[in-house]
Amino acid sequence: MAGDLAVETGIAKHGPPEAAESRFHRGTNQSGMRDHNERLVLSLVRLHGSLSKSDIARMTGLSAQTVSVIMRELERDGLLLKQAPQRGKIGQPSVPMSLNPDGAFFIGLKIGRRSADLVLIDFLGTVRAALQLSYRYPVPRETVGFVSTGMAKLRDSLSASHQQRIAGLGIAMPFQLWNWADTAGAPREVMDEWRHRDMRAEIQLLCDFPVYLQNDATSACGAELVFGQTGALRDFVYFYIGAFAGGGIVLDGRLYSGPTGNAGALGSMLVPCNGNKPTQLIDIASIAVLEKRLNTQGIEAPHLWTTPEEWGDLGPVVDQWIADAAGALAYAIASSTAVIDFEAAVIDGWMPATVRARLVEAVREAISGIDAEGLTIPRIEQGTVGVHARALGAASLPLSERFLIGPTLPARAT
Repeated sequence: MAGDLAVETGIAKHGPPEAAESRFHRGTNQSGMRDHNERLVLSLVRLHGSLSKSDIARMTGLSAQTVSVIMRELERDGLLLKQAPQRGKIGQPSVPMSLNPDGAFFIGLKIGRRSADLVLIDFLGTVRAALQLSYRYPVPRETVGFVSTGMAKLRDSLSASHQQRIAGLGIAMPFQLWNWADTAGAPREVMDEWRHRDMRAEIQLLCDFPVYLQNDATSACGAELVFGQTGALRDFVYFYIGAFAGGGIVLDGRLYSGPTGNAGALGSMLVPCNGNKPTQLIDIASIAVLEKRLNTQGIEAPHLWTTPEEWGDLGPVVDQWIADAAGALAYAIASSTAVIDFEAAVIDGWMPATVRARLVEAVREAISGIDAEGLTIPRIEQGTVGVHARALGAASLPLSERFLIGPTLPARAT
């Protein structure tokens, strides 16, 4: 592919391939992450798509000579590619630089309550390969086995030289997963195994690159921040509707995870419940609630978990679930806004895009009926990453930690 040819061409100018690979690993290993200015340049190029040296010098205040040295080194390491020269009215033509898709690769693992997903992404965030394991409830031993065999398959999808450019693996999973045994309908003794397992450490034993860990809903929020189309949003509250509802918070363009990595635990927010005492958001807006309602109607719906892009016609049950979830989300958004003046509330989830669009529209309608005197209600937006947000958010952890100016902050790393 074109990216392969560009990397080889860049290497040929500066020495044999093994020399460039050596430079890459020196620049991206655990003790030698890219320096601040290199990460700043990569972050700007990622944000704008392509930039010339003069553009970056103007944006950063760095000298033209410093920028030239940085970009030459990043090109040598295979992280940047030259684009076609752009000729202006006067002077020499400028040469924009863009990210090389094959410059680095990252693996994301989502461990959910009903499924586990592995994705392999390139430097642009494009999914190169994906694997899924569906289950009634997660079992630690089976999950580690899935990761072991899955990573081998993902590696085999890359050339030998590209395998050397896998720069990290991120894990997105619910913290204190063992507390959800009853809600998940799982044997308590099986779920309790998670209490005594260090999943990051176990998976690190399978990898020759660093492994990071983050809460699953917070990771989904990070995916929206790094890969999504949220535009110029700097402060937003994010809801991800999976088996259980959760979320995250972005402040000043950065993911805020808090001291324990569990900030934005929006699923635990109290919301009204049919005129009775308040209940948690997860008890109304979660897809597990939809599944239970379908089951009580005699409708088995395993495709809620196995084919999230297409649920088919689920009839009035899903209509009522959308209405209930929208009302609960509207109150959660209003309550969040009373604490932080968010620009927007972003809603995404493990659901078809058509269902997500209906849910967002229903939230807009529901929030218009809430007494919000004294508050400026944020605009309600659809998420733009979709069903793989948690796995992509996991993959964004090593990408952000090692190559960018920290839009995400892993809770733990090697």
